[in-house]
Amino acid sequence: MMERVPITLAVAGGAVALSLATGAGIASADPRLDSAVNTSCSYPQVMGALNAQSPMAGESPMVQSVLRQFLDSPRDQRQRMAEGIAAQPANQPYLGLLQTVFDTCNNF
Repeated sequence: MMERVPITLAVAGGAVALSLATGAGIASADPRLDSAVNTSCSYPQVMGALNAQSPMAGESPMVQSVLRQFLDSPRDQRQRMAEGIAAQPANQPYLGLLQTVFDTCNNF
């Protein structure tokens, strides 16, 4: 299982970067990870928020899979995953979008 986390981070970063390239993103120099790590949102709520912010982003099966895995993970693993995603330079333009999704998913 421990080997799966780095692979998941690479897949997550690539999936987020590739699929969100067609969506709107807001750069964030210092991302807040707490709303994602501590979310109480369900997968449908997160997808609702994602589709409201960037409809094309939620169409990627890879993004859907990564989001499911992220939400199904315990808090400590979500923390590691979020830090890994935030640390990848290619993901920087999309961190604001992801932050907004997790900040607003309770509304969906």
